[in-house]
Amino acid sequence: MRDEENVFGVQLGDLSKEDWLDQLEDFALDHGFFEPLGPLHSAVHIEGSDTLLVTFESIENTRARSESGEPLGFELVRMTGCSHLGLISDGDTWFRSDRVYAFFDKLTDDGFFDQYEQIVFYGYAMAGYAAAAFSVAAPGAQVVVIQPQASLDPRVAGWDRRYLEMRRTSFTDRYGYAPDMLDACHHAFVIYDTERERDAMHASLFKKKNVSLIRCPHLGGDIENEMMKMDILHRILAKSGKGKLSDQALFRILRARRLHTPYLRRLLLHVHEQNKPKLTAALCRYILKDKNLPQVRRILQQVQG
Repeated sequence: MRDEENVFGVQLGDLSKEDWLDQLEDFALDHGFFEPLGPLHSAVHIEGSDTLLVTFESIENTRARSESGEPLGFELVRMTGCSHLGLISDGDTWFRSDRVYAFFDKLTDDGFFDQYEQIVFYGYAMAGYAAAAFSVAAPGAQVVVIQPQASLDPRVAGWDRRYLEMRRTSFTDRYGYAPDMLDACHHAFVIYDTERERDAMHASLFKKKNVSLIRCPHLGGDIENEMMKMDILHRILAKSGKGKLSDQALFRILRARRLHTPYLRRLLLHVHEQNKPKLTAALCRYILKDKNLPQVRRILQQVQG
């Protein structure tokens, strides 16, 4: 099934979950290693350069993200030649598993992370929590997380009732409270939408000197997907892998949202709801310079009388 054209691009999207994992395992064994971590987790490693991208994602999100159905790190491997360690869950587990803990313990004991010059941990939402929490296994790593939870311990985040099924899962044992696990990282970037109240409340718990809170109002409830549509997520991770990601560099990359229609729609509706006709009209005219959007034209007509 794999020829030269398919290396790092095996079409996995149409396979059953079991066949998807089998193909991923075969591929990983040819290029690194594959290790099952109990019934709900797996680890896949692809050998490349002395820069390592560590990602966390669920099978469901991975398969839905693109037609190829491949892990997120594979595309960055193709682009940059970096190495990739991917932790994959079957479902939203927050990677709370003794087998996952033991896996990272072993990597640390074996000096696995010591062979890399640059290490980046990345995850989104549930996987963002895990990326922050397990980054402690690789002191000095950079961390990029989008809309992460700090913890689902009801004593810490009882106000977040989105994940009630996780209330019985311990977030107080090893690799537990994600903000504290960032103490050893070089720098962490926590990206979130300030308009999403519970995401913003979780972000506020990441109060560390080596953490940048990157506020992205109006990017919506799925910032990762919006970043992929803008074709900037891989740019962010690539720059982080070169040790060149900073607040200023990240905000420069995020300027792409100024041309992103979903963001502009949400921003316009927000401004319009604030009853600011002059600002609304100026924003409408800015959008209409490049985009023919009837809704925006109607709003402009309304505020102009």
